[in-house]
Amino acid sequence: MRVDLFDFDLPPERIALRPIVPRDAARLLVVRPDKKFEDRTIRELPDLLSLGDVLVVNDTEVIPARLLGVRVRDATQAKIEVLLHKRVSPAKWLALARGAKKLHAGETIVFTHDGAVLQAEVLEKGEEGEVLLGFAVAGDKLDAAIDAFGQMPLPPYIAAKRSPDGRDMSDYQSLFAHRRGAVAAPTASLHFTPALVATLGARGIEIVRITLHVGPGTFLPVKVEETQAHRMHAEWGEIGAAAAERINQAHAAGRRIVAVGTTPLRLLESAAREDGTIAAFRGETALFIAPGYRFKAVNVLLTNFHLPRSTLFMLVAAFCGLETMQAAYRHAIDAEYRFYSYGDACLLFPGE
Repeated sequence: MRVDLFDFDLPPERIALRPIVPRDAARLLVVRPDKKFEDRTIRELPDLLSLGDVLVVNDTEVIPARLLGVRVRDATQAKIEVLLHKRVSPAKWLALARGAKKLHAGETIVFTHDGAVLQAEVLEKGEEGEVLLGFAVAGDKLDAAIDAFGQMPLPPYIAAKRSPDGRDMSDYQSLFAHRRGAVAAPTASLHFTPALVATLGARGIEIVRITLHVGPGTFLPVKVEETQAHRMHAEWGEIGAAAAERINQAHAAGRRIVAVGTTPLRLLESAAREDGTIAAFRGETALFIAPGYRFKAVNVLLTNFHLPRSTLFMLVAAFCGLETMQAAYRHAIDAEYRFYSYGDACLLFPGE
């Protein structure tokens, strides 16, 4: 399909720069195949689900992966910003460097924080600004240094309008965050509060945790003209045997699987067998879902509103139909929903 079919105009004022407080006060657009949209709130989610539904959430934890430093060469300095995105050893990270043209292999980037210093050597340079960094510390010491020196990696559409601050350290982390490794939040989970989780449990709605470490590719625009020419960046994920068993028991009993976000949906579909059951999974997935894809494992999707021409908008168009999602987004824009990572959500029931 042509990528321009997934384009739409979004007024800049619809982009949320902060989350609403409390989190579960966010608005929720219910999208059904008949295009009769319902304007609800996240607090009403338990009323919109059924006894026995299984919510599958992503328990990845976002690391403060944005580091600001300088490259020193002779008497000259150059500001360098790096976004860590994949750990390859206890002391080495792949990163995207803003100012990569100023870097040579073998040079050192110096990061400072409250008088402390963290150094990284540029071991290799790749394409499109990617570099392999070797840090002077490793393992837990490097984790602690990243926590101290780093900033939350806010999406470009927020970072272009304001700098990360202390609020983002908690705002951009979900209630389920447990396993370090993401450089972007699984944003559908940002709406959950302890009170909402308690209400869901009281209604007999189960929550299962899986892990997908979201990478920076989630923000990259689709640059090709046809969807079939696009290639996704791989992301690491895991579905444990116990989680797979709980999901399969629900599937066998005819209960619905509700993905809380596009990241658990992509991981579930990566691990799904043809009959819809889930195999335990550990490894990378580069699954790209666009219209024409046949969903095997997921029955309902809770997700935020996504960027035009993005792989995520293509995914929801595959789930509900392109015309339905175009109409839903027009409704959301007209009704002044808040868009993107810190914005509102929609609950999607698939078309035929």
